[in-house]
Amino acid sequence: MDQRVSLITLGVENIERTTAFYEALGWQRAGESMDEITFFQLGGMVLALYPRALMTEDLGRDLSNGPGAMALAQNLDTREAVDRLFAEAVSAGATPLKLPNDTPWGGYVACVADPDGHAWEFAHVPMFPLAADGSLTLPSQSTPTP
Repeated sequence: MDQRVSLITLGVENIERTTAFYEALGWQRAGESMDEITFFQLGGMVLALYPRALMTEDLGRDLSNGPGAMALAQNLDTREAVDRLFAEAVSAGATPLKLPNDTPWGGYVACVADPDGHAWEFAHVPMFPLAADGSLTLPSQSTPTP
């Protein structure tokens, strides 16, 4: 597994309220507007705000308890890479949460929990191409200059 995080998703109770909070801090939305998710470009990674109820369904686990709903994600170039990383993670001791599967939005994902229960999503998202170094930049954004 590469030592990187592509996308951090926070499960939220009220997407409009939480989006407004980050915008009040000066963050600017990235990518196309969607009712169910808000994206913020963070250099070579992305923060997503997603309704907690939908995240519960996507990950296949109850997110009603604990300090907050969150999933770390690593985006991959191919469906086969998702399958391979899922198998490697389970072999290394991860608990399968959701077997690799097609999504309604055209992607392919699998979910596991690390030994401490932190959720990881391995995703092939054709509409979010990866750079050669594996970094994720949303299509409507230019690559930031350091």
